[in-house]
Amino acid sequence: MTEPESPVCRHFQLAAELIAKRWTPQIVRSLLAGTSRFSDLGAVIPQISDRLLSDRLKELEAAGIVTRTVTPSTPVRIDYGLTDRGQDLAGVMDELGSWAERWSDGSVPNPSLRTAMGS
Repeated sequence: MTEPESPVCRHFQLAAELIAKRWTPQIVRSLLAGTSRFSDLGAVIPQISDRLLSDRLKELEAAGIVTRTVTPSTPVRIDYGLTDRGQDLAGVMDELGSWAERWSDGSVPNPSLRTAMGS
């Protein structure tokens, strides 16, 4: 006897766990505008700590979503950008943004979520 197919496949679950981590959507959405330096990402997302931003960028790089380009100069220049896999998230980010705008009525109970949703 085979088990019934789950409504949430393993691939969906893994993708949701990666993309749903705190600040990950904001990082991806920021990088959709083009490559950026670490300090620029921190300025665009001022609520994120440097440590957490660094951790998220490493996770996204390991997942093949973000590239890290080191340019040897004085000082060393490090740029972050999206891979093709990361660029492919543009539609997901656009839809999430549209959904947030449609349903943004100020009723989000958590103040940090309200800020993240632009309310």
